[in-house]
Amino acid sequence: MTVIVTDTGFAADDWTAGFEGSDVLVLASDANLNGVALDGVDLVRIEFPSFADGRGFTLARQLRLKGFEGRLRAFGHVIADQYAMARRSGFDEVELSDELAARQPEDQWLARANWQDHSYQARLRGSTAAR
Repeated sequence: MTVIVTDTGFAADDWTAGFEGSDVLVLASDANLNGVALDGVDLVRIEFPSFADGRGFTLARQLRLKGFEGRLRAFGHVIADQYAMARRSGFDEVELSDELAARQPEDQWLARANWQDHSYQARLRGSTAAR
């Protein structure tokens, strides 16, 4: 089983089309996007082999810059502390194993769900506006 994390917390996976086929693209964290065709792709899953491997964030950002507007999902070893970065880089959701979800309960993810208000740039803008 898997748990999906969004800005509203934990949810069951509502993707029912399976993870194989032309509408799904699964990328390793070291994937090269040169020549990757996104036509007809509805879901891109980017694997995080370790919470210390941040290359998936870069891939997500590159996909969004290439114009991908479909569903973008991080999966593997993503931790709650990385949720804000995942959302800022373009991910829509994070897929967790039941085991990881049990170790990092929903409240830890929800504490980071207000990711737009806590960025470095927002803090700088706030500091500048106060002067």
